[in-house]
Amino acid sequence: MGDANGTTLVIGGTGKTGRRVVERLAARGEPVRVGSRAGTPPFDWEDRATWAPALHGMSRVYVTYQPDLAVPGAAETVGELARLAARSDVRRLVLLSGRGEEGAQRAEEAVKQAGVEWTVLRASWFAQNFSENFLLDAVLAGEVVLPADGVREPFVDADDIADAAVAALTEDGHTGRIYELTGPRALTFAEAVDEIARATGRPLRYVPIPAEAFIAGMRADGVPEDVVWLMNELFTQVLDGRNEAVADGVQRALGRPPRDFGDYARATASAGAWDAHG
Repeated sequence: MGDANGTTLVIGGTGKTGRRVVERLAARGEPVRVGSRAGTPPFDWEDRATWAPALHGMSRVYVTYQPDLAVPGAAETVGELARLAARSDVRRLVLLSGRGEEGAQRAEEAVKQAGVEWTVLRASWFAQNFSENFLLDAVLAGEVVLPADGVREPFVDADDIADAAVAALTEDGHTGRIYELTGPRALTFAEAVDEIARATGRPLRYVPIPAEAFIAGMRADGVPEDVVWLMNELFTQVLDGRNEAVADGVQRALGRPPRDFGDYARATASAGAWDAHG
């Protein structure tokens, strides 16, 4: 595995999957460097001068791109980083990608051509979007409003993604593979919200709205335009049914089935993530 110290750079090391990858590597006694603006040295996607110092001495890199691989220019940026990683003697790169996104697939191709051992984790919608950041406030308020009506998504647990990432980073046998990571069943957003309601024992409602109304509401709330663009892309393009199929990536990568959304909801509720505040 790479050089003697075998250190892993986790880009996005404070995010949903990155934080979990850092925790798992550290628990195994693996040297790990958190790639973030607050890291030592810092890493910032928007400041290319930070890339080389962060990559220096690294054997393996886990790459998550912010805000999303769907945004214009993301593939080129990730490709540039991957080529720099190769020149920096990084041996192995694991990319967190998305299902059904053309930009993500271009980023995957850029990584494949960079000259390092690579693995792609092509993940579906995170279950943790309901409990960490994005939809947490809506769940706490008792009403989740989104422009998704009837489309099914095989929500994947971020812990499964992290386990697959650690396996690909530290074990042999994953190089050159694309793992499509999903949960074991596809749910509508309304069904997912119902599962959370049952797990919490609190009333929780799902309200589908037209995409135009959702986007107008975001703009009215002062959401930055780049985030508005991304949400519009996600809900009008990616969440159109193309990703409804359940995939076997977790089983292939880890030799076990993926975690079910109901299990995620019950464990998250037990941990107090959805307890009402104030």
